[in-house]
Amino acid sequence: MYVTDIARPVPIPGQVLVKIRAFGLNRMDILQREGLYPLPSYAPETMGVEFSGVIEQLGDEATAMESGFKCGDEVFGLAYGGTYISHGTGASGFCHWAKSGWGFVRNQQHNQKAYSGRTGAYAEYIVVSTKTLFHKPAQLSWEEAAGIPETWMTATQALLLIGEFQSGQSVLWHAGASSVSIAGIQLAKARGASAIYATAGSPEKIHFLEQELGVTKAFNYKTDKWAAELQKLTTGVNLVVDFIGAPYFQNNLDIAARDGRIILLGLMGGAKLPEGVNIAPLLYKRLRLEASGLRSRDLEYQKSLRDMLVDYALPKFCERSFKVHIEKVFQFEDIVEAHQLLEKNQTKGKIISSIRTRVIQVSTSGFSVIVSLSHIYWIRYSRCNVFLLTIVTEVMSSYQFTLEASNGKCKTYSRHYQPALESGVNHTTL
Repeated sequence: MYVTDIARPVPIPGQVLVKIRAFGLNRMDILQREGLYPLPSYAPETMGVEFSGVIEQLGDEATAMESGFKCGDEVFGLAYGGTYISHGTGASGFCHWAKSGWGFVRNQQHNQKAYSGRTGAYAEYIVVSTKTLFHKPAQLSWEEAAGIPETWMTATQALLLIGEFQSGQSVLWHAGASSVSIAGIQLAKARGASAIYATAGSPEKIHFLEQELGVTKAFNYKTDKWAAELQKLTTGVNLVVDFIGAPYFQNNLDIAARDGRIILLGLMGGAKLPEGVNIAPLLYKRLRLEASGLRSRDLEYQKSLRDMLVDYALPKFCERSFKVHIEKVFQFEDIVEAHQLLEKNQTKGKIISSIRTRVIQVSTSGFSVIVSLSHIYWIRYSRCNVFLLTIVTEVMSSYQFTLEASNGKCKTYSRHYQPALESGVNHTTL
């Protein structure tokens, strides 16, 4: 994974350009980074599927206004790879994945000619369809808003659209401390669930699920025989939402109630079933097993989920009966540490990355040096606690500067001076 500069995207009709303030991390990001995620053909190489920010440009004013959006609106949304055309009007820092592993590479800026591409949320700017965009309520922070779209739309899809969950029914959420399950637990409670069960992998997560989220019973899958315990407690669970896959397949069949539904959203435990799996419960219990994903759904389907959340969930976020549980917020330059934390499977809820702006005022010349995220990454990667900024050429139209790390490493750049408000330039600053 590396940081580089690309030209700022330009929205086409039906889209808007958003300056990102924060974005959420998801399990699929790790899989995409390692080249293990089966991306749809239209998906971008830039990672990230959910964000919050401010609209800076409309693809066409009529469509945007009809959708209720205008420049300056605070928004959050789903970033599922809308196509854009770039006209080479400047640089936009973004985080690109590479299967070869961690690394920080500064590519040449792609500002020589127009090109087409797609953007993900690990970036300073993104173009998205207005159909997957939400107005951000004032009651939500940038970080909270960035943690809603993918997480809550996935939970809504599993519980309500596919699972057809009804008041008085019971539900089991595997990976109970994941952000999707945390959202789903809140949705199920608000829907009038008779009982909510969950699995997790540590005593801390069990305590969180039972004491903070109020699930009926949580099971530690490392120490508890959760399927046997559920069979003692219930006559079957109406809905099972599973992210694990093959290792839980038999147990899911065994604990599901007659006419129950099993929704498969992931294969974190593997895809190949062990020998001896008995599928007879599918038949005699009349079970319905369905696998699903949100990223491969078409735009109208995603819009329908967006509309459901606007009508049903946003008012509850505003009144704080629904909550985005955030484990930790990282700065964009610390994205490696954020990924490492996510990989440990120790978190309860969302990991969020915040994009902040920093300016160094050069006293000798009186203007601010504007540099890209890749410079920030170089400083971080070089373990630079103290650095020197040396102006070699002081001309109003250009300058040369050197970043020197405390360990002696140096990098020198020559760039044209660009006023801070120049249109089309990515203003990530150090």
